[in-house]
Amino acid sequence: MTSPLSSDDDANHPRTPDGAGGKELLPTATPARTRAAVYEVMRPHRAVAAAGFALLVVATSAGLAVQPLLGQVVDLVAGRAPAAALTTPVALLALAGLVQGALTAWGLVLVARLGETALAELRERFVERALTLPLDQVERAGSGDLTARVTGDVARVAEAVRSALPALARSLLSIVLTLVAMALLDWRFMVAALLAIPVQVHTGRWYVRNAVPLYAAQRVATGEQQQQLLDTIVGAPTVRALRAEAEHAGRVDASSRAAMDLTKRGIHLVLRFYSRLHIAEYTGLAAVLAAGVLLVQNGSVSVGTATAAALYFLNLFGPINTALALLDDAQAANASLSRLIGVADQAARAEAAVGDDGRISVRGLGHAYEPGRPVLHDVDLDIAPGERVALVGPSGAGKTTLAKIVAGVHEPTSGMVRTPGGVAMVTQEAHVFAGPLADDLRLARPDATDADLRAALSRVGALGWAEALPGGLSTVVGHGGHRLTGAQRQQLALARLVLADPAVAVLDEATAEAGSTGADALERAVEQAIDGRTALIVAHRLTQAATADRVVVMENGRVVEHGPHDTLRAAGGPYAGHWAAWTSHHPPKDTP
Repeated sequence: MTSPLSSDDDANHPRTPDGAGGKELLPTATPARTRAAVYEVMRPHRAVAAAGFALLVVATSAGLAVQPLLGQVVDLVAGRAPAAALTTPVALLALAGLVQGALTAWGLVLVARLGETALAELRERFVERALTLPLDQVERAGSGDLTARVTGDVARVAEAVRSALPALARSLLSIVLTLVAMALLDWRFMVAALLAIPVQVHTGRWYVRNAVPLYAAQRVATGEQQQQLLDTIVGAPTVRALRAEAEHAGRVDASSRAAMDLTKRGIHLVLRFYSRLHIAEYTGLAAVLAAGVLLVQNGSVSVGTATAAALYFLNLFGPINTALALLDDAQAANASLSRLIGVADQAARAEAAVGDDGRISVRGLGHAYEPGRPVLHDVDLDIAPGERVALVGPSGAGKTTLAKIVAGVHEPTSGMVRTPGGVAMVTQEAHVFAGPLADDLRLARPDATDADLRAALSRVGALGWAEALPGGLSTVVGHGGHRLTGAQRQQLALARLVLADPAVAVLDEATAEAGSTGADALERAVEQAIDGRTALIVAHRLTQAATADRVVVMENGRVVEHGPHDTLRAAGGPYAGHWAAWTSHHPPKDTP
């Protein structure tokens, strides 16, 4: 429902210092898995692919008629034929150009449609899966890693699909069909042209061997750079307060230099790649010209045929260089694609166990944010359908961690959690999305009518202030819009909860932002929002625990006591101590 981040267990969940190299990056798919995923996406569109490539084959074949026709013109001119004899080959040249242009355009349209459709499906799958990633995994990797994949990697793959795929298809077809055409002129021309292949193959293998790890490292460095920028910008007030501007500027500079150095290495690699390709071009062209001279001298071919062979080879320069140059885009796109598929596969494996009896069941639950430093120890908990359970305990007791695991935000290190389908979480850090207030609410239920929105707001006591906004429910809120108070943000989050209508509501100190003045109203809003639902409440105010069906007391990551409020008060255990401390610092009207 809202951002599930909370500060309850920050003491037990230390972050890796920036620049320490301790980030656990999100997974990257293996080459085999990447190929399999691409095939899965492309398989439903085989008919479009076949039609597009068939049209390109015919178009390329039509274009290959140009060189023999030019050779025929050369022979006619060399033989001093009358000008009228040139009419037919010139007309055929024009026809070949028109046919090639029309069929190429049609084929490229189909190939582009194929690429854009596949890209859209891949992007939707990635975003859908990325939203289900456990937040502890995202936090360990750093938000910069995920941000780089959502932005840079998706853009790199999109650019490759839109430009590289059609160009590569045309280039490969041109290479194969041109070599066949040279063999039809005389097989010795094709043999001469093939002398360039060893140099090109060696160049391609050398480039791929060096480019694959380099581009993978570039993507990682870009993610680390974005993470450092995000950490510095988000924490700017703290950085300024501690006068640590120079230190953080140095970290940004170091991460930027690391990314820049890898980019410079990539440029140097590409320059060496092209210089080697030129050697192959000159080798092949020299061989074809030499073969032409020898074949003309012994009368095996005419000057026009030799000219056509030379033109064919010259025509290979563009497609071969394009195909080999696309290795650059292909390796960069492949690295990005592997990172996208790695996230999609990881998220797919992170699905939680779902029960069908409406009961929350926790067995032997253990969790550690860092190996060897557990924050939960062998927790057992059962919550019956419709029951309200309050988690209480000192800061760092593990309440928020347990709540997040039940909500599916974190995956447990050990043990089992089973929940009914439909769990939503509201925390003390309710996020307000930029845009109209109505759109913000409809994130929970896109098909909600205006009447549904007003009913949800009314249920949590927010309709009055919402309609009093300058534009009512159309008022732009969030970044750059109307600022909402802490209590209003929480009511907005609770209204989303009402609209989503989950079976289970997990509330992590959802009334903490209200302060003492608005706490009573916000607690009433919580009561209305969770009415009729199973609820697990991390209680910031013990008045919430007092109204719960059952109270679970946690200390040092363990459940030390549980039972109804009155029973625990009378037992004289840990909860009785918490209650005595609470009531001693709050007016009697805050206690039942």
